[in-house]
Amino acid sequence: MTIHKEGRTLLFVLLIVLFALNWALTYFFSEAQGIQNIAIGSSLLFYLIILQFFRSPVFTIIKNEKHVLAPADGKVVVIEETLEPEYLKSRRKQVSIFMSPLNVHVNRMPVGGSISYFKYHPGKYLVAWHPKSSTENERTTVVAKMKNGTEVLFRQIAGALARRIKCYVKEGLSLEQGQEFGFIKFGSRVDIFLPLDATVKVAIGDITKGGRTVIAEIK
Repeated sequence: MTIHKEGRTLLFVLLIVLFALNWALTYFFSEAQGIQNIAIGSSLLFYLIILQFFRSPVFTIIKNEKHVLAPADGKVVVIEETLEPEYLKSRRKQVSIFMSPLNVHVNRMPVGGSISYFKYHPGKYLVAWHPKSSTENERTTVVAKMKNGTEVLFRQIAGALARRIKCYVKEGLSLEQGQEFGFIKFGSRVDIFLPLDATVKVAIGDITKGGRTVIAEIK
């Protein structure tokens, strides 16, 4: 387990701030032992919560060209056939994964391939499970073209708390299945649009692990 690069500066600054606040409290209220203990305990708990949010697990990725891996840790909240109007402009199977603040927020490539499309969309910050969050919230759209020509579209969507979407891809870049492509801070959602003949391997309510859970199989 490592600490993700997106959190290292924040965690360092937060450590200094909390240390300074607790030192000041101890200095100016040296007789209030109870208040000092509460402050130290609260600071430690708060720091650990932020620390766990930026954890980045290290594991072996089992690649398979027929498998679509979960792009994120979270919970499956949508499985449906729908129209993808932005790039594919055709009907697809959509699988959506909701990421709570307690999940690992590293985003990983569900399939390997070259990036044929990328676009950032500014927008609102509706709660991530809201039906309109996919089209109205701040989001990024990424399309990976596999070796067999199949294109898989996936979308990072900001939620009510997630106002920092990081996406490290650009058009023409080739990435391997399971490779990190982005990070979303403090709760969010990822949508994946699959070919209609893809076999979905998860159900509503299932818990996914980014880069490990097989969510679908492509023919």
